[in-house]
Amino acid sequence: MRTEENYLDFVRSQFETYKLLAEKAFSQTADEKFFVQLTEDSNSIAMIVQHIAGNMLSRWTDFMTTDGEKEWRMRDDEFEPITKTKQQMFLQWEKGWQCLFDALEGVSPSQLQETIYIRQEAHTVLEAINRQLAHYPYHIGQIIYLAKMFNSNWESLSIPKRK
Repeated sequence: MRTEENYLDFVRSQFETYKLLAEKAFSQTADEKFFVQLTEDSNSIAMIVQHIAGNMLSRWTDFMTTDGEKEWRMRDDEFEPITKTKQQMFLQWEKGWQCLFDALEGVSPSQLQETIYIRQEAHTVLEAINRQLAHYPYHIGQIIYLAKMFNSNWESLSIPKRK
């Protein structure tokens, strides 16, 4: 069983693992494929990155002191094809993750039961972190699925079939 003292280290490690998985998928994706929408209503990899980064900036900016749904966030825009270049996408990606990791550095084990708000709904810090630890891997799975569909020479990110 993990204690409060090492919970934050564990969570940081999990976030780092999911970030790395997505980046391994990015490395196997041709530049033009980042912007492909399979249907008019589906999201491209770049759009998913926009959403993850937007969510991270909103949730983790002033994490302990302001509502996690910032007034300046334009969530619906995150699902529009705004990002036009791979470089722009990676800048968003890194900015979001840096915000998350900086915020986690500012959280102490003694604060895990304190109350914060997301969309005016009360959460303990522990609940808010767990909420995001479930949310980002969900979208990273989507990124990996799309990247795999676009690459006929896909190298498995885990244990390959029949191995």
